[in-house]
Amino acid sequence: MDIVNDLLNSLTVDAPVRSVMVGAHWTVVCSRHCGMAATLPGGHVHGHLQASPEQSRRVRDAGRLHTKRARELAEYARSEIPLEASIGLATINSLLDVDEDQAVEINAVDVLIEHGRGKNVVLVGHFPFIPRLQPAVGRLWVLEQHPTGGDHPAAAAAELIPQAEVVAITSSALVNHTMDELLGLCRPGSLVMALGPSTPLSRVLFGHGISILSGTKVLDEAALLRTISQGASFKQAEGVRLLTLVKNQSL
Repeated sequence: MDIVNDLLNSLTVDAPVRSVMVGAHWTVVCSRHCGMAATLPGGHVHGHLQASPEQSRRVRDAGRLHTKRARELAEYARSEIPLEASIGLATINSLLDVDEDQAVEINAVDVLIEHGRGKNVVLVGHFPFIPRLQPAVGRLWVLEQHPTGGDHPAAAAAELIPQAEVVAITSSALVNHTMDELLGLCRPGSLVMALGPSTPLSRVLFGHGISILSGTKVLDEAALLRTISQGASFKQAEGVRLLTLVKNQSL
């Protein structure tokens, strides 16, 4: 949990928690700002961590989370209980100030296409843009807990990631605490991206070998809470903007 610990240690501000929404697909916490993270009720994302049914349901102080301070709730990100970790990461994201002057509004798949031409690419997580990405890169390996089509099982990470010149990892791996392990498999000099709405747009991640952060900023809190509360996927979610932050500030 080195990255999670560093993110928590980097927080220098606090605020009251105004609302907590645990939706079917996404968890949203509003404090200074509004932050998102993947909802992982079953204890895994792309198969890296399993929890018992009892653990996967238990959330400390459920029903009273909105009475906490954000720094306190953010500590849930350390939890081995998936729902708590989802809430904690969303809270971290709600406290981050995103410097939009240092970010670009671009979809992660466009970045991967640009940097993946003629190269071996590993994508951790089965994303909907795969049909567009696959023909545009040299070779694409998709790691997934429940493989479909040409996907590879999550257990193949140790074999495939070291062969890749470009590695894109779902930031849901911060929720199940597998991000550090996955980053440790990346070969020196590879281009590494963390992507998805769970992504903290924090330069702290650049200190862990990640070069590109592709996440979201919430523009309309009410619209996001309304859609997430009704079971929206990210594609259906309203009130968010895609933002990408690059270590060297150049794509």
